[in-house]
Amino acid sequence: MRNYSVTKRPGELHNCEVTDGNGKKYQNYFDTEQECINWIYYIWENENVIQEVDLLSKAIANCVEIDIKRGVEPKLD
Repeated sequence: MRNYSVTKRPGELHNCEVTDGNGKKYQNYFDTEQECINWIYYIWENENVIQEVDLLSKAIANCVEIDIKRGVEPKLD
């Protein structure tokens, strides 16, 4: 599923769009094409780490939501 696209219109930054191996899409803008390429490789090399961070943040958000529904002050310590 990995895919990428780097485009540039005159007077604009390079538009970089990346799809990782899990199908998640990212978009960013850079001054140079080389910066785009570096970012593409960064996303692909770290896609599992990024996915783990996303899962962790969703788990924390769910815990906070459960606390709020129970009427308990959410604490993350």
